[in-house]
Amino acid sequence: MNPSTLPPITLSSLDVSRLESLLEAPEFRDSPAAVALGEEIGRATVLPPERMPANVVTMNSTVDCVDDITGDTHPITLVYPSDADAAVGKVSVLAPVGTALLGLSVDQQIDWQGPGGRPLRLRVVAIRYQPEAAGDLAR
Repeated sequence: MNPSTLPPITLSSLDVSRLESLLEAPEFRDSPAAVALGEEIGRATVLPPERMPANVVTMNSTVDCVDDITGDTHPITLVYPSDADAAVGKVSVLAPVGTALLGLSVDQQIDWQGPGGRPLRLRVVAIRYQPEAAGDLAR
């Protein structure tokens, strides 16, 4: 996707610090997923956790997303790789959809290609839980 067509994103400084540490780990450092996440971090507006708007997807947020192409709704919790479990909707920030969701606000959408090149358009429709809004900064 052309960087000029990407939606604006906002990240918590706490998430940025933790994600940058993750990207320095040898098992992730040179992976395409890490490069993509690093690019997202680089283009983000970064705010202190206590100033994070409650309508923004942060790490460990649980969000409702709708695929605007199929109409399917998906609850997703954005997690660190060690906590990922697709069977229960926990998506790694290093998965393409996880990287794309990080920092989006309610009503923003992302387009990407799913398995087999199938086009997907995922829109954030609600945030069920955001650690910053809940005052849970030790997550």
